[in-house]
Amino acid sequence: MSRLLIVFLDMLRLRSGPQDLPASRGLMVVLAILYIAGGFMAGNVMSEPDYAPRAMVAIGVQFAFAILLLKFKGLADRIQQTISALAGTGFIFGMVSVYLLSLIDIEKPQVELVAFYMVLFFWSLTVDGHIFRHALSSKMGTGLLVAVTIFAINFVLLRLLFGQ
Repeated sequence: MSRLLIVFLDMLRLRSGPQDLPASRGLMVVLAILYIAGGFMAGNVMSEPDYAPRAMVAIGVQFAFAILLLKFKGLADRIQQTISALAGTGFIFGMVSVYLLSLIDIEKPQVELVAFYMVLFFWSLTVDGHIFRHALSSKMGTGLLVAVTIFAINFVLLRLLFGQ
C-alpha cells in the first residue's frame, strides 16, 4: 500500500507514470470508485444538487476518451494502468479540492484561495498530460493536448446537459 502511495506522489511530481502501477483490474475499480466518491464529496461541500451526476459524466468522459484513444492507438494493454493513474491522481486532487472548498467563506473575498485553486487546476491538467504522455509513449505536448481536449469536451458537455 505504501508503495502505491509513493508511486502516486511521484506521479504528482511528474516522476513516475502509469507504467509504474500494477496492471490490475481490481486496483483500477477500487481507484475509480474512490475517484467517483471524491466527486460526490466535493458536491456535498458545495451543496449543489446536481453535482453527483456532473461528476459521473465528467469522470465517465475522461475514462471513455482514454480507453478509446488507447484502443485506437493499439495500446489497449495500457488501459488498466492509465485509468488507475487518472483515478488515483484525480482522487488526490479531489481531496485537496474538497479541503479548499470547505475553507470558502462567501461573506469575504479570498483571493489567495482562488489563486491556490487555479494552481491546483493547472497542476491537475499537467499531471493528466504527464499520464497521457506515458500511456501514449508520446511527448508532453501531446499528453497536454489530450488532457486539455478532455477538459474542453467535458466543459461543453456539462454545459449542454446541466447549464450554467
